[in-house]
Amino acid sequence: LQKQFGFEYQTLVDGEVILHLYNRGGIEQTASMLDGVFAFILLDTANRKVFLARDTYGVRPLFKVLTDDGFLGVCSEAKGLINLKHSTSLCPKVEPFLPGHYEVLDLKPSGKVASVELVKFHSCKDEPLHAACDTVETLPPGFDLETVKSNIRMLFENAVKKRLMAHRRIGCLLSGGLDSSLVAAVLLKLMKEINISYPLQTFAIGMENSPDLLAARKVAAHIGSEHHEVIFNSEEGIQAIEEVIFSLETYDITTVRASIGMYLVSKYIRKKTDSVVIFSGEGSDELTQGYIYFHKAPSPEEAAEESERLLKELYLFDVLRADRTTAAHGLELRVPFLDHRFTSYYLSLPAELRIPKNGIEKYLLRQSFEDSNLLPKEILWRPKEAFSDGIASVKKSWFSILQDYIDQQVDDLLLEKAAEKYPFNPPKTKESYYYRQIFEKHYPGQGNWLPHHWMPRWVKATDPSARTLKHYKSATQE
Repeated sequence: LQKQFGFEYQTLVDGEVILHLYNRGGIEQTASMLDGVFAFILLDTANRKVFLARDTYGVRPLFKVLTDDGFLGVCSEAKGLINLKHSTSLCPKVEPFLPGHYEVLDLKPSGKVASVELVKFHSCKDEPLHAACDTVETLPPGFDLETVKSNIRMLFENAVKKRLMAHRRIGCLLSGGLDSSLVAAVLLKLMKEINISYPLQTFAIGMENSPDLLAARKVAAHIGSEHHEVIFNSEEGIQAIEEVIFSLETYDITTVRASIGMYLVSKYIRKKTDSVVIFSGEGSDELTQGYIYFHKAPSPEEAAEESERLLKELYLFDVLRADRTTAAHGLELRVPFLDHRFTSYYLSLPAELRIPKNGIEKYLLRQSFEDSNLLPKEILWRPKEAFSDGIASVKKSWFSILQDYIDQQVDDLLLEKAAEKYPFNPPKTKESYYYRQIFEKHYPGQGNWLPHHWMPRWVKATDPSARTLKHYKSATQE
């Protein structure tokens, strides 16, 4: 953008570009031209306006509170806004600011504000406005398989490449699943190409002999990263639950389960290494239909719709987990799968191309990298393993360990009366009740921060874990 528009920067702060863009073309252009992740509040005192904006997928967090009498508070965490002592008698509502939107507010002489409009500036299917300044040339059109595969590779590599701008050391989370493995492999290849002087550190977490640890070890050996393994036991996992829920500000079952491993690995990275900018594979499952329940989609069109719904809700689930567990330890998360150009291209492909094939989810993504030798074949075609399960041993899933422990903590009677105590999103299992109790202890009466629990579609699921789904059982029993 600096080159494109000839901006003269006075600092090295990446946020400075926002002021120049705004000065040049107003808020709509500012939000639309930012290729990356952001949440900002901009004060234009000359024109008495206040603006709020957040990136397309809400990778960066932003919460706001606006009282009836025009008092505005914004914070990157909801917890910063709940105890604001203010003159209003009513308890004002703290809500997440919607991703992909900007808001215009009038600034009154008294310092109070009034909302003027909330505008959606980017939808995940549309090619972003900043594509015009991109270094990737125009993509060859057409949907023949070879063209599509080559475009996917090119856009994905570019997504990783542009995220290499960093003053601090870059590292990468590596679960040994397809997504984080692709990120790590492409990242290492590009770091070599631009002669980054230090080795890439990759980080895997799991219990002794978990499938993820073994797979991650294979990938690290194949790509040649400096690999770190963080082994935790069930006690350490259980002990972290409360801290994790406090950091996350949610009681969603699958989010809490999956966050524990990510929280512990982030803690390790912060304490034991100097890697600060952390790459991760978030967003791929939503974009490329990686969840096992996609095998049950009634039609390619419905699968495509579901994919978009998941992307829109990322800020409540996976992206919230990834941001909060890393930021809690001062790490900066980067998620190339959610690159605007990459996602808008992937979503523009015909629905039939994107569905699971031959019993394998993310078939198109795997196929695109088949001849690249970036990853061992058995990793490239490794079936989906939910993060909260892959970190446990095969004998016993992490969610079963949690449930056995919680079973002792929550009385049957409490669960029976759960709907009376928590009429909004009432817990249906002891595990759900246990998380909700901890959440309410820290954030009493804020249950509406989570509009609904994350659950698979098209299957009669009572638990969000992939390991409880029929397809998973048949896949692992063969």
